[in-house]
Amino acid sequence: MKIVADHQIPYIQQVFSDFGEIILCGGREITPQRVRDADILLIRSVTRINADLLSGSNVRFVASATSGIDHVDIEYLKQHQIGFAYAPGCNAQSVVEYVLSSLFVLANQKDFQLLDKVVGIIGCGQVGSRLLESLRLIGVKCMVNDPPLRDKTGDAIYRDLEETLTADIITMHVPLTDNGPYPTRQLVNESFLSKINPQGILINTSRGGVIDESLLKKFLKSHDDFSVVLDVWENEPDIDRKLLARIDIGTPHIAGYSTDGKIRATDMIYQEAGKFFNHGLLPRPRVEISGIGRQDLKIAEDVCDPDAMQMAVLAHYDVRSDSAALRRILEISEEQSGYYFDDLRRNYPVRREFPATTINVSPRKHTLSHKLKLLGFNVVFID
Repeated sequence: MKIVADHQIPYIQQVFSDFGEIILCGGREITPQRVRDADILLIRSVTRINADLLSGSNVRFVASATSGIDHVDIEYLKQHQIGFAYAPGCNAQSVVEYVLSSLFVLANQKDFQLLDKVVGIIGCGQVGSRLLESLRLIGVKCMVNDPPLRDKTGDAIYRDLEETLTADIITMHVPLTDNGPYPTRQLVNESFLSKINPQGILINTSRGGVIDESLLKKFLKSHDDFSVVLDVWENEPDIDRKLLARIDIGTPHIAGYSTDGKIRATDMIYQEAGKFFNHGLLPRPRVEISGIGRQDLKIAEDVCDPDAMQMAVLAHYDVRSDSAALRRILEISEEQSGYYFDDLRRNYPVRREFPATTINVSPRKHTLSHKLKLLGFNVVFID
């Protein structure tokens, strides 16, 4: 079989070598000509899967090493009996860690205590539910809005959007949808912004199309105390540079870019390919990263638990480095901006998840050690 794959999917050649010949190329370089005689197509979110790409091709199976699928025309694949798989939840932990880092950074910059704030979580799927669990563990009060889950479960935990928007911090974790009873495209619109806390914080790590960026820019002009964190943008890679200049933290769609999450996604689509082609349960890919990106942090006994958790999160991953890297886009020509945005993603450094960081604490810090373990850190007691 012939496989055309995005070369940014980690270990893809190593993992899929048993399936056949692998042709690697950039995600934005996957064209109808490249896939015409391919049997398998392995992509990321930068490649749009639709009739324009696949019509007349031999492709029998498409897999996206992503947790979202708004770039895929599912109906077209079904109509043409083309198998499809993706990796839901593969990068959920990575996104949670990004949001926690952003919150602690803003707490430092704006001089507030996270424990004094209420966080409104819009969307309680793979990411939102894990973020809710982590924030509650830290001791942060939360409200959750998820109309589809409310309709499905009837659970009183799911609040109306208007009530959720009274929270101090709003963080978006919804898929990008145009249809159904609860479309999310430009969910952050004039009505949404009119109800939000004018001294609050808005975080978007879902999809750029969830926010009407022109209205957000207008809102920011008259709300100097409002803070924004954006990892996703409406017109990637040609992002709105003026909006970037106005927000507190901006990054190049890397919230879910942990090395662990990427490898998890590769494994998930590998297993799904095995099922589709009747290979059965396949052996796990031989990918060894246990020694990469590991670090240690010692927390003194006199550090209070909230400060200790902030120290642990920011020592593990500080979002300011990624934000500073993207902000350099303002120093280059607009014509080069898209290339620079993609280059930051293409050459993104190794970033591990919490288990790769060992926190050394006193055995007398029982509550802290328990919470750090539940967050995912490796905890070691020291005298």
